[in-house]
Amino acid sequence: MIFAILLLPSMLFGAQDYLEVTASMDRQLRLAIAPSVNLGGATGGDIPGEASDVLKFDLTLTGRYAVMELPSSAAGGIRAGEFDFAPWQAVNAELLIKSGYTMNGDELVMEFRLYDVGNSRQLLAKRYSGKRKDLRRMAHTFADDMLLLMTKERGPFTGKIVFVSKRSGNKEIYLMDYDGHNVQKLTSNRSINLNPDFSPNGREILYTSYKHGNPDLYRREIYTGAEARISSSPGINVTGAWSPDGGRIALAMSKDGNSEIYTISKGGGSATRLTRNSAIDISPAWSPDGSRIAFVSDRLGKPQVFVMRSDGSDVHRLTTSGAYNVTPSWSPKGDRILYCRQQGGFQIHSIAPDGSGDTQLTTEGSNEHPRWSPDGRFITFSSTRSGGTAIYVMRADGTGQIKVSRGPNSDNHPTWSPRL
Repeated sequence: MIFAILLLPSMLFGAQDYLEVTASMDRQLRLAIAPSVNLGGATGGDIPGEASDVLKFDLTLTGRYAVMELPSSAAGGIRAGEFDFAPWQAVNAELLIKSGYTMNGDELVMEFRLYDVGNSRQLLAKRYSGKRKDLRRMAHTFADDMLLLMTKERGPFTGKIVFVSKRSGNKEIYLMDYDGHNVQKLTSNRSINLNPDFSPNGREILYTSYKHGNPDLYRREIYTGAEARISSSPGINVTGAWSPDGGRIALAMSKDGNSEIYTISKGGGSATRLTRNSAIDISPAWSPDGSRIAFVSDRLGKPQVFVMRSDGSDVHRLTTSGAYNVTPSWSPKGDRILYCRQQGGFQIHSIAPDGSGDTQLTTEGSNEHPRWSPDGRFITFSSTRSGGTAIYVMRADGTGQIKVSRGPNSDNHPTWSPRL
């Protein structure tokens, strides 16, 4: 467990200086990231390079920062007065991150400071304590804190992605940092496991498994491994999705003959049927306020995305273009819905809940199962563009697409955790 201590009062920008990190912009801020320096204790080996790599990846992904080459004449400590701003000003750096570490056995303390180079002033100072293995999380946390300062909204970089992979030979559920590091295997039942979804508190997942023959829905605690089968009706029990308040679960079941959308309690009881027709209804996705559900139905002949109230009333078609549209995902701010359209392979689109502003975000390979980061700035998805299937992330406007799966694995069905 890491804890953070604010070292010095953070000097905030004026309102006119805040940046909103949601889409492309005309000019990036020039950001320098100095290597971490040893502040005492044992030498940290690859700590300087690893901390810098994490910060560079996170802050480059935002699209707001151009990470610079470091001036050869730059040196000194990390606190104001211990180094000269002149070399950084000479190369037109606008922001500077300085950091240092202290190692005592396996105990690690990381100190980060953000500076406004032009005005030679400190903007943010944080210290994080933990184990050596927590280094990447410490750097991610500082990137999150930096976005909070710059945009008034914390970043999502300490988040996890849960996904399905065949790297062990079977479709098992795995967990990793959002950037692909620290992969953990969550299931080992040597069966087919599908469609993981995080609980609102990030401590549990839903997933469907064939481990007892039928595609049943399970609820699993991530860190203890305790789990319960919560829907095992004859036929499918799939595409489970937690309501925003964690009280209900929407899913597709075929216990009445064809696939319909139901809600159940988190314990598996109190089933309520929301759709009633002879078509296939599947893939429910809650709006962030819990009042509406987007879902997929072929009631008009081919799969399209529809929206209804969470009690099943007021059903209307959302997607009107394309003959095959699937896997909706509602943005955390409620203003966009992602879905996939079959165009040879699949491409990811973003559309407003009223059906306007339909925008294609991907073009390369076949791209599926898009899911939002908890702040709505980014999207994770799977793609075949590099051979096999891998997990990618991108900005909400489709820019900055980058592979985060590591190695030649078959990874798909990613979902980004809530803030942890």
